[in-house]
Amino acid sequence: MKYAAITGWGKCMPPAILDNAGLATFLETSDEWITSRTGIKERRISHVPMTLLSHVASARALACAGLDASDLDLIVLGTCSADEQVPNTASGVQFLLGANKAAAMDVNTACTSFLYGLSSATAMVRTGVVRNALVIGVEVISPYMDWSNRNVAVLFGDGAAAVVIQASDEPSGVIAEKLGCAADARHTLRVRGMGTIYGNNQLQLGDTRWDFDGQEIFKRAVHGMSEASQAALQRAGVDSTAVDLAIPHQANLRIIEAVAKRVGIPMDAVYLTVQRYGNMSSATVPVALVEALEEGRVKPGSLLLTPAFGGGLTWCAHVIRWGERVTPLGTSGLSLPDCEQSGVELVQDLIKRKGNTSKGFEAPLPTL
Repeated sequence: MKYAAITGWGKCMPPAILDNAGLATFLETSDEWITSRTGIKERRISHVPMTLLSHVASARALACAGLDASDLDLIVLGTCSADEQVPNTASGVQFLLGANKAAAMDVNTACTSFLYGLSSATAMVRTGVVRNALVIGVEVISPYMDWSNRNVAVLFGDGAAAVVIQASDEPSGVIAEKLGCAADARHTLRVRGMGTIYGNNQLQLGDTRWDFDGQEIFKRAVHGMSEASQAALQRAGVDSTAVDLAIPHQANLRIIEAVAKRVGIPMDAVYLTVQRYGNMSSATVPVALVEALEEGRVKPGSLLLTPAFGGGLTWCAHVIRWGERVTPLGTSGLSLPDCEQSGVELVQDLIKRKGNTSKGFEAPLPTL
């Protein structure tokens, strides 16, 4: 049986930080209010499009794997905040990398997009469709944010990370997974203003209204991530005591704690980035994976569990067996252009450009 080992990893975080005190300069909120409800202390705001974040993260992942971009067979980019709908963002990354032989596709399942993309690429490697693939999780949500709505504005941030997977005879990479969707609750997390259904509202880019039912999302997230974790572990033939490190979607500290308790994983075996990056949607799991590797939390042969949920409401969990190598084969000198603005200044510019964010707008709800 062929496996799809993870052989490279890299991240790219925007340098501009928006902490809770910065949010309090234009929202009725405070560090205590945000921290007590979410565990978030700060998040990043990107000064560049997501294609550039993805390019840097991908170049670092390829260098880590010792793989040249020209040898890539496939690029899968997971996101719900693409630079453009047409053409897809993955093709832009292909162009910047010079990965001329690679197929390129985007996957949008909101916060689970990276993991759904990892499943797709892993399946193609296992079945021999491709030999190797680059899988990216990236979000630049800040331009789409309703910065007048503190229920969502305090939660999200920007970032990117990528992994390289390659065909292997060793039992590593994704060894079991469970994917699903609670579509009956899809209306509980909706960004109105993004999509053709809103075309008659004459909206400016980024003028959005977020529907976010926090209590229902909390309940569905805990249930979905817990059930998916238990199902994936069962498919892998192990129980929660075999998990060396859980790297969950970083939406909210309370959700993570509740899932860990249900699955039976102690919090000291759960890797957290929510406090410093907030919810980066599809980028949270891969960024956390890269940082866990950088900090030595992933050992050769480690068993990892990566539960997640997102808009739709999609949910999933993956059991990953790590290979022998936990250090990069090489490094990339590619980096982002300098940013001369603070996180607050970048957000203030976004608010000015959007113009009518505080006024909101009336838009029809989709029928489904």
